[in-house]
Amino acid sequence: MAAYSGRGVHGQVVHTLGARIVGGAIGVGATLDVGALGAELDVSQTVMREALKVLAGKGLTDARQKRGTFVRERAHWNLLDADVIRWRMETGDGERLLRDLTDVRAIVEPAAARRAALHRTDADLAVLDAALEAMGRARGDALAAAEADVSFHRALLAATGNELLARMDLLLEPGLRERDRMIHAHADAGDPVPGHRAVLDAVREQDAARAEFTMLELLARAAEDVRSAGVPPGTGTATIPA
Repeated sequence: MAAYSGRGVHGQVVHTLGARIVGGAIGVGATLDVGALGAELDVSQTVMREALKVLAGKGLTDARQKRGTFVRERAHWNLLDADVIRWRMETGDGERLLRDLTDVRAIVEPAAARRAALHRTDADLAVLDAALEAMGRARGDALAAAEADVSFHRALLAATGNELLARMDLLLEPGLRERDRMIHAHADAGDPVPGHRAVLDAVREQDAARAEFTMLELLARAAEDVRSAGVPPGTGTATIPA
């Protein structure tokens, strides 16, 4: 799911309030004093209203008569939203996020690799080849490497021939993108190409058992990469003071 594209003061307010909520500085159930927040952040009430609409769309806030605007229970948050994921990484919840992502990938991707080996088309292989080539070119560029990695895994899900599995990219991509940016920015990050090539070779040769096994190996290395890099503490990147 795409991150909020707002820029300038409006986007800055969304980022600041979202990070405060996700990080716990504004607690679940807390009623927001919209006027006071607007004065603190030196923005108009129009900007505040529009920012709160964005946060409500992410499941973070709601408004009720007599109660006003308040922070919703975590169960209502859109934890797949790219901004919510980024705010979790920034405010100290990255370890839990990456642990959950590792579990989900271990459930979904080995089975997807097995099915892709049985159902892939020549067109699927071309997309996977292109993603692998982009991964090789991106060495040293954390952002490009993350995008190439995401493209490979998206193409692998599509190669299953199952429309519902293909849309699992909505579940995996936001967290995978943040995880990859962290890993590829690390000085000791390993070369991701050989492991992905092993998966692709098995898919190309329609060896379902080997495709599943090589994906399991790839995920094991991915988990080790996370442990080696360490999860960074909250970066506090919001530019309006908390």
